[in-house]
Amino acid sequence: MKITLPLLLAFILCTTTSLWAQSNYTVRGAAVDTDLVIKMQNTSISVLNAKDSILRKFTRATENGSFAINGLSAGKYILLVAYPEYADYVEPFTLDPAHPTHDFGNITMKYKEKLLKEVLIKGVVQAIKIKGDTTEFNAKAYVIQPNDKVEDLLKQLPGIQVDKDGKITANGEAVTKVLLDGEEFFGDDPTLITKNIRADMVDKLQLYDKKSDQAAFTGIDDGVKIKTINVVLKEDKKKGTFGKVEGGIGNEQFYEGEALWNKFTATSKFALYATDSNDGTIGLGFADQDKVGSASSNIVAIDGGIVIAGSVADFSGQYDGNGLPLARSWGAHYDSKWDNNNQSINTNYKASSLEITGFQSTISQQSLPGFVNNTNTLQNFDNYTFKEKADATYQAKIDTGTNLKLSIDGANKHQHNKNTTNTTTSDGDGNLLNQLTEKQDNDYQEKTFDFTGLYTKKLKRGRTFSWAFSETYDQTLITGNQQSTTNYYKVGVVDSVGTVNQSKPATNTSSVLNSNMTFTTPLTKKLALTFNYGFAVNNTSSDQESFNQAPGGAYTVLDPTYSSDYKFNQVTNQLGAILNLKTAKITWNFGSKASDVDFTQIDEFTGKAYKRTFINWLPQSSFQYRIATSKTLRINYNGNTTQPTISQLQPIASNVNPLNITIGNPDLRPSFSNNFNFNYLSSQIVNQQSFIINGNYGFTTNQIVPYINTNAAGQSTTQYVNLTNETPYNYNLNANIGRKIAAWDADFRIGLQTNGNIGYSYTNGLPNRSQTINYGTNFGLNKAKVKKYNFFLQLSPGFATSNFSLTPQNNFKYPTLQGRGNANIFLPGKFQLHSDIDALYQGKTSTQGVVERNIWNAYIEKDFLQGDNLKFQFWVCDILNQNETLMRSINANSISQSYYSTILRYFMLTVTWDFTKFGTTAVPAK
Repeated sequence: MKITLPLLLAFILCTTTSLWAQSNYTVRGAAVDTDLVIKMQNTSISVLNAKDSILRKFTRATENGSFAINGLSAGKYILLVAYPEYADYVEPFTLDPAHPTHDFGNITMKYKEKLLKEVLIKGVVQAIKIKGDTTEFNAKAYVIQPNDKVEDLLKQLPGIQVDKDGKITANGEAVTKVLLDGEEFFGDDPTLITKNIRADMVDKLQLYDKKSDQAAFTGIDDGVKIKTINVVLKEDKKKGTFGKVEGGIGNEQFYEGEALWNKFTATSKFALYATDSNDGTIGLGFADQDKVGSASSNIVAIDGGIVIAGSVADFSGQYDGNGLPLARSWGAHYDSKWDNNNQSINTNYKASSLEITGFQSTISQQSLPGFVNNTNTLQNFDNYTFKEKADATYQAKIDTGTNLKLSIDGANKHQHNKNTTNTTTSDGDGNLLNQLTEKQDNDYQEKTFDFTGLYTKKLKRGRTFSWAFSETYDQTLITGNQQSTTNYYKVGVVDSVGTVNQSKPATNTSSVLNSNMTFTTPLTKKLALTFNYGFAVNNTSSDQESFNQAPGGAYTVLDPTYSSDYKFNQVTNQLGAILNLKTAKITWNFGSKASDVDFTQIDEFTGKAYKRTFINWLPQSSFQYRIATSKTLRINYNGNTTQPTISQLQPIASNVNPLNITIGNPDLRPSFSNNFNFNYLSSQIVNQQSFIINGNYGFTTNQIVPYINTNAAGQSTTQYVNLTNETPYNYNLNANIGRKIAAWDADFRIGLQTNGNIGYSYTNGLPNRSQTINYGTNFGLNKAKVKKYNFFLQLSPGFATSNFSLTPQNNFKYPTLQGRGNANIFLPGKFQLHSDIDALYQGKTSTQGVVERNIWNAYIEKDFLQGDNLKFQFWVCDILNQNETLMRSINANSISQSYYSTILRYFMLTVTWDFTKFGTTAVPAK
């Protein structure tokens, strides 16, 4: 093609002008000190590509802190300003023809000491901050769909996983407490926050190990840590009304209903909720696990006293997929602050009822030296639980250095359990050994009352004093009937028959007083010493009776063999000292506590007394090194003495299970456990990358282990003994990396895990060493576009292995795979398609086949109203009809597999209305 000279000159001129225009963009500003006392001369100024963080331009500030960088092209960039001993300043910006110059004006640089090592960032890249021991996630950095809840936001955070039941784990550790603006919200049920608070109300999420109130005040670690997430609301979302109403109806008479109403003001919160369902939706969350009353009257004195437990069946009152449930729950919450936030009150009431009916079938094989026993068990059950709990906490700031916190709560629990069990045991050749038919009908009532207080005061010269005290009262009343018949066989013929037909009432009462005083004093600017004195009194009574039938049919004839009336009195005195070192980068404390325990058990039937006096040692050490503002290393050690339980020392005779009998060992000695754990966290803010590694290792000396003898008739007798010449141990290691992949505009995570243990037991006089090792990895991908789609996938392949020295035929090695994922697609006309899957695979063993289950759910949704607040959903739950609940259990001498009734495929139509009305709350100027 012929090109004329004028055309060529015009082309060159246009191209030159275009190139000049494309590279004639500028960024300018000035770095200034917070207090304008430092001249920010030679401050480092960098311009990075926003996409890949590659350096584009670099300069240094003039003597007055000003800077200008020319010759940039249009595009998205990141400005990085750095000066020694000052926190880095990072902010994204865009240059385009409409904005060829970006003037940052005065950029205020903040001295690191004043920031307490906080990373300063602005804009979209402000995904993660490290504030001392707290990891803070900025909700604005993550994709939030309309009407998403906190749970949906949590699933996007690196290192955090949320399972189908709402249970949260952070870097392999269970999160057991979720706070709202630093306060309890409905007490001990985290899901009432995660499943109901709207994600668009959240400003940030803070992850940390919550210390005890006493440790938080003194600054000295006492070993008490609870993995906690604090949900911080936006200022303009702290005043208004919001909630939801949901109802659903399906085939097979399935239904669900839920209502939640919240009214927030600047100084108070008021909330109500109620649920009613039979589709497995339980109102109370995973962490509620019988905090509305306890499953049995287990009382533990401070720091390792003897455990006192009545022989009460552990009825948890929870639904784990076993059976068909009917669940109802309701509750109320109110908290308020006044007197310039110097006084506050937080109150909660919760109640729930749960009825579960169904069956469970278990096949197990017990491998013993010289013979094998096979057992088939079928159980039918009908269990009902009602529980309610009310609590209140009052806090007052008496003056600038004095605080008082008082808490009170009471709970009531009622359970009725009816079970019928049939068990058949045969030898390896199929010959019958025994048959057990058992019926239980038990009624269980418990009332508890707790009062706790904490008084803290700052004294002169940096000294502090704190006093924590508590009183707990618990009473359980049990009535029930035990009926069982056991046939023992020899050569296929009944050799003997054992029968039980008794009424078994029981009354357990306990009163526990705890007091702990702590005094801290600084030795130098960096060293402090803490002294501790604790005192506890535990008074418990356990009256358990068994009555046989009189000729008229009434249960009035006392059976003294299986009846008992004991009183337990335990007094504990504890002394401790902890030395604490704190510098700009290092926090280190170490010391020990020692508890002197006097224990007395009195048999009210005979008047005999059993006394025991012992010393418990509890050494501890905690080390934290702040490598940089975004890198932290923590190492902790705790040691503790564990005393044998009363049932291990001197058990009460029981005929509840005639095939399993426990006898005592008064010569048992305490064991001592050593536990080490570490955590390393690194966060690179510019490229939105995080790296987390944590693990623990523990070993026990003089461990208390079971010594089991099983006879030819299949009857087992257990006695506990101290393990000598061997040291069992366990370990756990997790590593997680999270990173934003700019090319995909998606968040990617990868993790590696391994855990294992070595344990010991005795079977028919022979030692059995068991070793278990699990390996695993996980991959997670999250990608979303508002009003377009969102996609999440996590795969966790692994490998499980166990070896048993006494029963190598039970050894196994098999692959495992767990996966879960969900996807949402937004269609025209306010339609949505949703699908989620939860998959499980376990490879076969020498005696068991493959366990494979894929639970696939899907729904189509139609949204209405301007904010999509009204939605209709048509669900298909368990599309593949694979929710056949199969559990596998393998230990040192037995392998078992259980199948139980549960909810299978069903259809449901639900309607949900999310309502919001927020007022305007002044937002502080930035």
